[in-house]
Parts: sequence; C-alpha cells; structure tokens
Amino acid sequence: MPIRFSASGRQFAPSWHMTLLTLVLLGVFVSLGQWQWNRGVDKRVLWDRFEHSAVPVYSARPPNLDEVPRYSRVAFSGRYQSQRQFLLDNRINNGRPGYEVLTPVTTSDGRWILVNRGWVPFSGYRDRLPEISMHGGGTATISGYVDELPSAGLASGRAAPGADDPWPKVTAYPTHEELELALGEKLARRIVLLDRGITGYGDYVRAWSPGGLSPDRHFSYAIQWWGFAVVLLVIYFGLNFRKVS
Repeated sequence: MPIRFSASGRQFAPSWHMTLLTLVLLGVFVSLGQWQWNRGVDKRVLWDRFEHSAVPVYSARPPNLDEVPRYSRVAFSGRYQSQRQFLLDNRINNGRPGYEVLTPVTTSDGRWILVNRGWVPFSGYRDRLPEISMHGGGTATISGYVDELPSAGLASGRAAPGADDPWPKVTAYPTHEELELALGEKLARRIVLLDRGITGYGDYVRAWSPGGLSPDRHFSYAIQWWGFAVVLLVIYFGLNFRKVS
C-alpha cells in the first residue's frame, strides 16, 4: 500500500517507486557529503602539518621515511647519485610547463632515497632537456619535507621511464616499482622535497605546497551534496503533497 495521510486539506500520497528512488538518491547524496567532509578533515590535518612542521633535527642517518607522517621534515647526510636522475614531466609552475628533478641519494647505511630538487622550465623542445648536472661530490646535507610520489588523475597521463633511454630519464607520474626497475636499486617509497634554503645543487623553483584539493574545497563539496539532499526532499514533498479536491 502506498504511504498516505492528510493534513490541512492536503493529502500526501507518493508512489512506492518515487519513494524508493528518493530514498536511494538521498542516501547517495548524504554519503557523498560525509565522504567529502571526512576528506576535508584529513586534508586539514595534512595541511596543518605542512604549514607548522617543526625544524628537523639533523641526523647522520634519516628515519624510515615510509613510517614517519607525511610532510614531516627531516635532515640527514647523503651522497647524490647525479649520474642517474629522473625528470618528472608535465609539472606546471605558475602556468608554465616544465619538469621536476628527482635525484637519488644514498645514505651511510646503504639506503636509496629520491630527493626532489625542484622545478625547471621546459625548453620548448622535447629533444633538448634542461641542464641538471651536479658539480662536486662527497657527502651533502639534505633537509626537506617527506612526501609521496605525485600521482596522475588519469592513467593515460602516465609514462614509465624507458629502460633503454639515456640518463636523465624522462617520466610522467611513475610508480615506485617503475622507478626501482629503471634505477636497479631498492628505493624508499617516500621522497624528500628539498628545502628552499639549500643552495649549491641547482637554482630550481621549490614552491612546495600540499598536493590535491584544499580542505575548504572538500568542505564546500560536502555542503553541495547535502544541499542536493535537501532539494531532493523539497521536490519529493512538493510533488506529492496535493490539495484534496
């Protein structure tokens, strides 16, 4: 039997299929709003950690980057392996295309860590890669933020580093496994975003910021989904509350 009741000369008599459809859509809108809200809360934690991360305490050996919280700051000693570098393609800075330079670093205990030295502009020619060579050797001090490898929104935007390509290898949104295969070494899954104040290893742009949508954008999307739920209820009751003739 359909739901029916009367009040103030009006009758509420929706059909079962409309009621069922409304309940399903209502559940979807509320769930999506809750999901976006939770994403915003999680992002707020990350952004606060990035903005208020404490000055790192120097250590000859870095902690396990895969276990520390994202956007923690670290400072340690390492040796740059500048003969085997990666250029992350399709990286935009202030509307300009370019690359980010990933340089492997070896630590005193034999670990390999990728350090993002920053952004360099695209030369305008695919066969003319930017100059990213490093002069000098020895042990260097590395400090910066612990971060994840950038990930593509669409799989079509990815390109693994070519096994036969010369160094530096150009790649777009590579996976951790693809980088390990190209390098021939086991890598930490996390990378280090080199601090702006470090000089002597290339004058690159290091305008780091937390990736992805801002927390406020997620909160805004949550409110929109919940707004859709309210509009749905208004339409449902508006279509089914009729005057009794």
